[in-house]
Amino acid sequence: MSTPRPWAWPLVPVYRAVLAAKHALRGEPKRLQWPVVSVGSLSAGGAGKTPVVIALAQMLKARGWSVDVLSRGYGRSGSGVERVEGADTARFGDEPVLIAQRADVPVWVNADRYAAGKRAESEAKVRSIHLLDDGFQHRRLARAVDVVLVTADDLDDALLPAGNLREPLQALVRADFVAVREEEMDYVAPRLKALVREGTLIWTVRRKLRFPAPLFVFSAGLRPVAVCAIARPEGFAALPQNPKGNPLEVARFAGIQAAKRTSELIPMCHPLPLSFVDIEIEIVPGGIQILATAATTAATGVEMEALTAASIAALTIYDMTKALDKSIRIREIMLLEKRGGKSGDYRRSESK
Repeated sequence: MSTPRPWAWPLVPVYRAVLAAKHALRGEPKRLQWPVVSVGSLSAGGAGKTPVVIALAQMLKARGWSVDVLSRGYGRSGSGVERVEGADTARFGDEPVLIAQRADVPVWVNADRYAAGKRAESEAKVRSIHLLDDGFQHRRLARAVDVVLVTADDLDDALLPAGNLREPLQALVRADFVAVREEEMDYVAPRLKALVREGTLIWTVRRKLRFPAPLFVFSAGLRPVAVCAIARPEGFAALPQNPKGNPLEVARFAGIQAAKRTSELIPMCHPLPLSFVDIEIEIVPGGIQILATAATTAATGVEMEALTAASIAALTIYDMTKALDKSIRIREIMLLEKRGGKSGDYRRSESK
């Protein structure tokens, strides 16, 4: 077991004793009128709770539910129960502002989440679901469901202050759902079986790094700069890395090579002496445009070579980015222009 602060090991028993005392002194949790879904983690930070809260809020909204979020508002300068308005991160806290902007739902902040929930219920016009942000340890508020994020680091970590765990791993017995990162599932899932109660479901979290327009697809031939201020920046820092290389450069090479071997890939296509092959890849609104051009000294058309080049280039981009988004679509592969050959010249009209 590796810990970030090994010098603090003597203080771990003190922290454990404080946890036990808090548990013994905790009374009955307070109940709100509406159902509460808690999203939390064992670790002090970096598990990815905020993105999961945003995703849950968006999914519930898409299914017709009314949703609000109850958050502590860590580090906020404001006081009392407040609803997040605007982008004042100093007043409300940075995470509540981010949730309000991305999920587009009411977000209420206060250290006392029960008070925040009561305020939300008094001002809402329709019955809602409360999402309790970072709520696994906030046991003063009753909840219908506990969603807990678990990372590979958590399973090999220690309690505060030597490690980053706010509770021991045995606390996972309270979880109704456990969310695990896709890339860590093979390592984490088998070890969870001994920690969670029977019937606890495991969710897979697939993380993506999306660039704003006009990039759209990972890296897009540019070198992004990553700035991170989360508790565990290593995971975020790994997202911009693509060990396979630049997808657009690799796609261009693959497309050119495919054009030269079209007769090997497509039956009834004769080998042709290509005098020119090129692929232009351009970032356009909504995606990537691939334009393949081929020429030959033979008295025939080379449209199949150009179409093969474009197709393989598109498939290469998909292969190199599918880990980030498997919903990428390849569409509208078409012949734009052809000159020569028995069938004569062709130019695609804009109406087609």
